[in-house]
Amino acid sequence: MRLRPLSAQVCVLAIATATGWAAGLPAEAHANGTWNPKAAATYLDRRAGWWVKWPGAARDHETFCLSCHTAVAYSIARPKLRAVLGEATPSENENRIVQNAIKRVHLWKEIKPYYGGGNTSRSRGTEAVLNALILSTRDANPSKLSDDARAAFENMWALQLSGRESQGAWEWIQFNNEPWEAHDSQYYGAALAAVAVGNTPESYRAAPEIQHHLRLLSEYLNREFAAQSPINQAVVLWAGAHWPELLTSERRRALVHSLMSRQLADGGWSLDSLVWTWRDWSFITLSKLFVHGEATPLRPKSEGYATGLVTFALQQSGIRQDDPGIQRARAWLVRNETDGRWPAHSPNGKRDHAEGEGLFMDDAATAYAVMALAQ
Repeated sequence: MRLRPLSAQVCVLAIATATGWAAGLPAEAHANGTWNPKAAATYLDRRAGWWVKWPGAARDHETFCLSCHTAVAYSIARPKLRAVLGEATPSENENRIVQNAIKRVHLWKEIKPYYGGGNTSRSRGTEAVLNALILSTRDANPSKLSDDARAAFENMWALQLSGRESQGAWEWIQFNNEPWEAHDSQYYGAALAAVAVGNTPESYRAAPEIQHHLRLLSEYLNREFAAQSPINQAVVLWAGAHWPELLTSERRRALVHSLMSRQLADGGWSLDSLVWTWRDWSFITLSKLFVHGEATPLRPKSEGYATGLVTFALQQSGIRQDDPGIQRARAWLVRNETDGRWPAHSPNGKRDHAEGEGLFMDDAATAYAVMALAQ
């Protein structure tokens, strides 16, 4: 099985560098279809700096955990902003997160997992995938995989499940929190592993010793595809852009149509309606989604995370920028940037979106909005 590298085409907005936009844009700027990458960079840099120093993220050996909502989202989005803003080198917090991943990769056998007790193996599986994703994103080199990234993949492949129902995937943290730590988030994690593989050079992807792992991963993602929530399916659509053989053309077309059909009248998407399925529902999931969440599947409202991620995944899959649905989605994203941040809803409970932990969903929303708009 041989994977073809994705041809990245990032539109560099020269006006951003030439004018040195301030943190806020006037209302007419949004009306003219422009956005503020400098303000987005300022917000994301501030939040990444907060995360790496937050006591709740601290782990042993003076490291911190890599969160899907803040650290990982930042690590894959910030390079896009670097291109847009004409920055020559990674930001300070990009380097901090990368060095943290490298340290934990090379101390893998002695460092403690993110969580202990019954979550030990789940923590290991989750971290192994996230380390590989961050370091392969950092490399983004068509000819050489760094020794650090190679070591991260070795850790990841060693923990890939076999001989059971979830064969091909990894154990994944499950705290009943959508969309990253829920009962169905194992699929999300496997899709991120596929994105990481797609980041690697052809020489690595063609290596005989990983073909068995690639086959198991592809089989899992396709075997479990139909049972997934639309938001998980959007992630595997993104993965398929890096790994063209992952999805058949028929499945890819059907998925694009399904996601487009869920676009709301204002051009955005609602996370609450995209995370909901009847599969494995429980009192906890019902309570969070329909009682305690900031919105419900029955009254969907556009928000930044779903809109950014779905728009980005559709673009990655080959949907043209002049497609009416993509244009409406980009227009929603432009209209809804506020001081460099995009609003998001938590499906798990009411949040104070002013500071600290209350901004986790907004962190992810901003990262994926940036990735969609920087295309």
